[in-house]
Amino acid sequence: MKEYSKVQKMVGTAVLAAIVVVLQTVASGIHVGPFTITLSLVPIIIGAIMFGELSGAILGAVFGIVVATAVVLGADQGGAMMFSQNPFATILLCLLKSTVAGFVAGLISHKVASKNLMLGVILAAIAAPVCNTGIFVLGLSTIFNDLLHTWAAGSGFGNAFVYIIVGLVGINFLIELLVDLILAPIIVSIVKTIRRAA
Repeated sequence: MKEYSKVQKMVGTAVLAAIVVVLQTVASGIHVGPFTITLSLVPIIIGAIMFGELSGAILGAVFGIVVATAVVLGADQGGAMMFSQNPFATILLCLLKSTVAGFVAGLISHKVASKNLMLGVILAAIAAPVCNTGIFVLGLSTIFNDLLHTWAAGSGFGNAFVYIIVGLVGINFLIELLVDLILAPIIVSIVKTIRRAA
């Protein structure tokens, strides 16, 4: 796998961070229940693959900051409800889930992509939403358990676990995963083009 200079990594990460901000603010209008579909994982995956886990983590943190800002400002309904119950845990969860998603995507892709770029991209595209959604669900079911039960009941589910699988993970996660997997070949083309140009 091609090695990039520090300057190339910094500039590339900065450009991708700007894309993360734009995608997250524009795509914040796409709602599934109280949550939004996360299109911002795509540039995070690209950065993680091209520049490694540190870039992935930085891009994930940028994404988390944008989400946390939307939560604090009340633009994210579900997040605003969580914030009203526990502001610190909500902000921490916003930052943790996305930062870990970027870091893990970078870690996995760098272990695999040097041997098989497409497989590395696919695994990173799977790892990012799994980490992002998995950490969110873990935080929601432990720290915000009462709110989770309220949402489940309000959505017509008698069981919070079923609500997580069908309501939160079933729709939101699958859409994010499908978007990332559909875009994986495009990501490979982008990575190959940038590598040739660099």
